[in-house]
Amino acid sequence: MSDKKIIITENAPAPIGPYNQAVKTGNLLFISGQIALVPGTDKLADASIAEETEQVMKNLQAILTVEGVDFAAVVKTTIFLSSMEHFAEVNKIYGSYFTGNYPARETVAVKGLPRNVNVEISMIASL
Repeated sequence: MSDKKIIITENAPAPIGPYNQAVKTGNLLFISGQIALVPGTDKLADASIAEETEQVMKNLQAILTVEGVDFAAVVKTTIFLSSMEHFAEVNKIYGSYFTGNYPARETVAVKGLPRNVNVEISMIASL
C-alpha cells in the first residue's frame, strides 16, 4: 500500500495539466514546477523577471506551508529559465527566500516553458 498523498492548496495556482501541485510520500514532498500564475486567476505576474520570480517563490511557499514547513526544509530545487540572461536576477530573488541553509540545485536554460514564462522552479523538501 502506497503512502502517496496528493497536496492541493487554493493559495497556489491550480494545475494546468495532468499533474498535482505536490505529492508527499514518506518524509519527502515533491513540488511540481511552479510558474508565475497568480492563484485563483488565469493571470501571470510577468511584468518583469523579478515579478515572475517573486510569484513563483510565493507559489512554492504556499505549497510548503500546507505541510507546515518553509524553505529551510527544501533539499533540492530545479530552476528552468528561458534564457541564462535571467540568471542573476532570478538567483538574487531565489536566494532571498533561504537563510544560508541552501538546497542542492541545478539551473538550466530551456527552449520554452508553459505559457511562455521566463522561469519555472520545482522543489523537493524533507518533512
